Amino acid sequence: MDELGVAIVGYGLAGSVFHAPLIAADPRLRVASVVTSSRERALQAQAEHPGVRVWATAEEMFAEDEDVDLAVIAAPNRMHAELATKALAAGLPVVVDKPFAVTAAEAEAVVEAAERADLPLSVFQNRRWDNDFLTVRGLMDAGEFGEVRRFESRFERWRPVSKGGWREVGAAADGAGILFDLGSHLVDQAVALFGPVTEVYAELDRRRPDVQADDDAFIALTHASGTRSQLWMSAVAPQLGPRLRVLGSENGYSVYGLDPQEADLRAGRRPDDGKPWGTVSADSWGTFGAGEDLRTIPTVPGDYPAFYAGMAATLLDGAPVPVDPRDAVETLRILEYARHVAGSAES
Repeated sequence: MDELGVAIVGYGLAGSVFHAPLIAADPRLRVASVVTSSRERALQAQAEHPGVRVWATAEEMFAEDEDVDLAVIAAPNRMHAELATKALAAGLPVVVDKPFAVTAAEAEAVVEAAERADLPLSVFQNRRWDNDFLTVRGLMDAGEFGEVRRFESRFERWRPVSKGGWREVGAAADGAGILFDLGSHLVDQAVALFGPVTEVYAELDRRRPDVQADDDAFIALTHASGTRSQLWMSAVAPQLGPRLRVLGSENGYSVYGLDPQEADLRAGRRPDDGKPWGTVSADSWGTFGAGEDLRTIPTVPGDYPAFYAGMAATLLDGAPVPVDPRDAVETLRILEYARHVAGSAES
């Protein structure tokens, strides 16, 4: 088998921009099928991936497509658990876009279904391969911080008028809102770095009159390790704070600006275009040190392609999945508890 056929269920922003280009760039994977009921998106998929088969429904694809070795669930959040379960029932390994499901209970049921079927299941927590996260991970592994006491992480935007997409105007019960959208990344990163959480504090607000779900949130986590994580996510921040700030007993690190991979994918770039991928110029590097002894240090290149390289290794070489789905279940438990602590944005 030269390449594994991948089916992408849903060809909106997630499917067409974040999944398909990374799949197509991996030498052991190809975009074999796309599920979309939109004629416009069907034509887009056929233009971007010549030879791709397009199905109107996931059920048709699961029942009839024999050239699929992996299903990627990139439909709206409320459909993640249902479609993942159907894919597993059809005998397919599965990748689910984040958030894994709308509730932790739904996510746990999908994990149990994968275990019963003895099929690989992973969750697309791509921001574990952001350049800033990889840089912090490397500094931690080298012991450069000493004891990490505080971790600050932000995904902030200035969008005073909603664009009207379902993530902004949909209901929180459908997985809309910034807590599930960006909080899924921020909580996952914090737990991946610092381990289990013992305390959660949260603030959740709906600041713009034209949205139905939360658009401004803050979560504070206390980890069993003693580290405290402070996480901001906002669509209404007129001034942006540092993307990451890490304060340790010996050194700290801070960096501004976003990893460039998302913007490059949105602009139509692919990781296999022969140009450097996930890199930033020296003027975007972060600052490391303590007191007056500060210096800029190179940012590790981001590497979103590593996720699907990991899935290919799982399916072809028997390697572990790149993201353990139980990590995503725990992230959902924290997000659910954060919503409980803060109260709904509608109240």
